Amino acid sequence: MEDDSRPLLASEQTGENSLRGSTDSLDIKVKRPFHVEPRNIVGDDPQERVSAEAAILNSRVHYYSKLTGSSDRLLSPPNHVIPRPEEIYIYSPLGTAFKVTSSDQSSKNPSIITIFAIWNTMMGTSILSIPWGIKQAGFTMGILILIFTGLLLLYCCYIVLKSPKFIPYMDTSDWEFPDVCRYYFGKFGQWSSLLFSMVSLIGAMVVYWVLMSNFLFNSGQFIYNYVHNVSVSDNEFGTNGSDRVICPFPNYPDSNSSSLIVDQNSNNSSGDISFTHWWSKTHTIPLYLIVLLLPLLCFRSASFFARFTFLGTISVLYLITLVTYKACRLGFHLEFHWFDHTQFFVPEFRLQFPQLTGVLTLAFFIHNCIITLMKSNKNQENNVRDLSVAYLLVGLTYLYVGVLIFSAFPSPPLTKECIEPNFLDNFPSNDVMVFVARAFLLFQMITVYPLLGYLVRVQVMSQFFGNNYPSFFHVLLLNILIVGAGVLTAMFYPNIGSIIRFSGATCGLALVFIFPALVHMISLHRQGALTWLSAIFHSFLILLGIANLLAQFFM
Repeated sequence: MEDDSRPLLASEQTGENSLRGSTDSLDIKVKRPFHVEPRNIVGDDPQERVSAEAAILNSRVHYYSKLTGSSDRLLSPPNHVIPRPEEIYIYSPLGTAFKVTSSDQSSKNPSIITIFAIWNTMMGTSILSIPWGIKQAGFTMGILILIFTGLLLLYCCYIVLKSPKFIPYMDTSDWEFPDVCRYYFGKFGQWSSLLFSMVSLIGAMVVYWVLMSNFLFNSGQFIYNYVHNVSVSDNEFGTNGSDRVICPFPNYPDSNSSSLIVDQNSNNSSGDISFTHWWSKTHTIPLYLIVLLLPLLCFRSASFFARFTFLGTISVLYLITLVTYKACRLGFHLEFHWFDHTQFFVPEFRLQFPQLTGVLTLAFFIHNCIITLMKSNKNQENNVRDLSVAYLLVGLTYLYVGVLIFSAFPSPPLTKECIEPNFLDNFPSNDVMVFVARAFLLFQMITVYPLLGYLVRVQVMSQFFGNNYPSFFHVLLLNILIVGAGVLTAMFYPNIGSIIRFSGATCGLALVFIFPALVHMISLHRQGALTWLSAIFHSFLILLGIANLLAQFFM
């Protein structure tokens, strides 16, 4: 009882350390969290009375709660007298204790669910460009860059995840990384993080529009060919056989085999010409999508589309199955030329490698939502482990798809330079398995696109108007601007590889490299723990981000 007679706010230290003693009690690492020992609960029956010691401790918590309204932060309840959520009891004036079961715990996910949620979130359109990126960097250098970039972005993501915990004397339980940037850099940090977050979201929406135009065009082409008995509809160089691979834009005049345009039972009738005129990948399809997607963007709530997010997992799994099947059928076609370019093969090390780093920056980008995803993890102490495992799975998935497609691409007769930024474009529109993949991805993107638009609307409208849906006309104007960007890009620059690498390098400059590195160095400096080695390393990260963006303009 000696502890109970002691002044509750008395410092445990004297002299010049007295102030520090009162603030140390706010550090959860210094004092063991208070909890009611099981022996202090007389019974599990809610009507059972608790012991006198538990009642005294309960009174202490109530006393501290009376001080929380004070403007003096030092009078806030120390963490060691606040029970953990799983140890909270509600006490009645008669001394009855009711065990509280946290409602949040039922909604928490085990580690395996959290890991695959991160994997599913990161598995976006970038996976289609990984083989092209490896071709641009060279096979050996591409693999090395993929591993190095994955590890580097994992570390930066770890900094983002831990950043709220480095802020003292403030409740950061509901903070996101933009809130951390605002704490350290003021309004500049808040608005700049918002700007670069918009770059990543709008960049993804532009890529989606280009891909949806591509998938809708090829799906319609497949149906038209099937109905009109057209055997092959692609007028490009390609291989023969059932597992045909094409080169849409060949850079050389000769080819060992060329694709047939139509079979003997069909001809170029006026109907074929009319269909080609009205069903164009770059001239008409991007405009047709406006009729479908612009109304969906204007929905006040996006909860309906959130129900279809599971399609992302199905699409990726089907893509992996498709890649595995094609690789088994085509076999491996590799020759190692370390620095020399040949007719059919590319060097193992190429100066165009920054194109791959730009793509990978977006492919591994999850930094703006990792804190939210990890909040639902049941075992918070495993966050770092689960994040590392998720990055490992993502890296292995990218490696698997990229290496198999590059290795199985038939060279000769085709050159590796024919690998497209969307590797599905290397298969003809009459390929049934590829048609199914395009149909899956098209439907998935139609449901995800309004979700991305909703995220853009919430962030923009809440910042400028303080309301997520100020009016229908405000929302319509914003959606017209977003859709217009997608339509113009799909019509005049439908190169998803370049779009992904530029948007990845731009948003990654701030949200992956600069802000996490600066936040980490500032927090260590304030704690007096910043070393020269740490400062040099994190400054090097910033330089890497700047170099990654600048290099995209010279490729």
